[in-house]
Amino acid sequence: MPTNKTPSLPIYSLFLGLLWFDYFPGLEAATGKLGSVPGVYVFGDSLVDAGNNNYLAFSVSKANYPHNGVDFPGKRPTGRFSNGKNAADAIAEKFGLPLPPPYLSLRGLFKEKRRKSAAVTGVNFASGGAGIFNSSDQKLGQAIPLSHQVNHWLSIHRELTNQLGPAETQIHLSKSLFTVVIGSNDLFDYFGSFKLRRRNNPQQYTQLMADKLKEQLKRIHDTGARRFLVVGVAQIGCTPGKREKNSAIHECDEEANTWCSLYNEALVKMLQQLKQELQSSITYSYFDNFKSLHDIISNPARYGFTDVTSACCGNGKLNADTPCLPVTRYCSDRTKYLFWDRYGHPTEAAARTFIDLMLSDDSQYSSPLTLSQLVSS
Repeated sequence: MPTNKTPSLPIYSLFLGLLWFDYFPGLEAATGKLGSVPGVYVFGDSLVDAGNNNYLAFSVSKANYPHNGVDFPGKRPTGRFSNGKNAADAIAEKFGLPLPPPYLSLRGLFKEKRRKSAAVTGVNFASGGAGIFNSSDQKLGQAIPLSHQVNHWLSIHRELTNQLGPAETQIHLSKSLFTVVIGSNDLFDYFGSFKLRRRNNPQQYTQLMADKLKEQLKRIHDTGARRFLVVGVAQIGCTPGKREKNSAIHECDEEANTWCSLYNEALVKMLQQLKQELQSSITYSYFDNFKSLHDIISNPARYGFTDVTSACCGNGKLNADTPCLPVTRYCSDRTKYLFWDRYGHPTEAAARTFIDLMLSDDSQYSSPLTLSQLVSS
């Protein structure tokens, strides 16, 4: 679940993040197990943001301050909303690729070499707080909406074409993996906006989300992308923050979960329609993040977790009264917690669990192909 856009983050967190502004997260070495993917390109929100928001002057949706990154190599916050690596990092590692660096870290003087290298092996365009729609906070520069992320991809595509030439670029892209993890922030916007709810009922709004996403997927496809991993929205009603506000016994917010299900249904149908339109020029794996999270919460011991309701980092009830900040506490064993913070960002252990489920031969979470089948197609 991505960053829930909220004014509760103290403004000093914005300045804390500047301490690490010149750090270039994502270019760290990685060791992998698979080798059938030459590049991983990532679009989405804070679930997969590798530090793009570090470079947005007015964004409060940042994670480049402690205790974020406590388990990242060097124990340094990088802008990932996690104690360590996130799902995008885990995917790249599985294929033996460098961690895709944030696109905005590759701009400017003296970065041409880094940019050329990353253009080939993968770039992360994701932004904490981003949505499928260009919401008001994104227009104010607090996040990079999906349409702008695709614009950034077009820039990298030109870089890649200049390096490899048109023919080789098409071959490279046809084998690469394009990962899309987005949608939760649009639903958070809908929950919190009387104007949006008056304009569209939940079915209409979630269908509009799917239609808009289809436009952006087609833009990426038109550049030569052929393999897509599209992740559905999880049970955002079961995040620590939602539970903490939802009665004394801290149950999930089932209304929020219902709207997530509506969007996922629209997303699945849209992907099927897109496949019919584009035929053999596109293959995809849809990962049911809703069901996977539900199963982990229902049987945490099976996946190695002991706490699937509270945040590892925070304060108060369920550690969800405050965001994860330098003045808050964090749990001693992060491998036992599903959630890192009140917003429901997964711990590194949880992110790796989700990726293992994507790669599993068990197809109950993936359709029409598992991730392993997708990269072998």
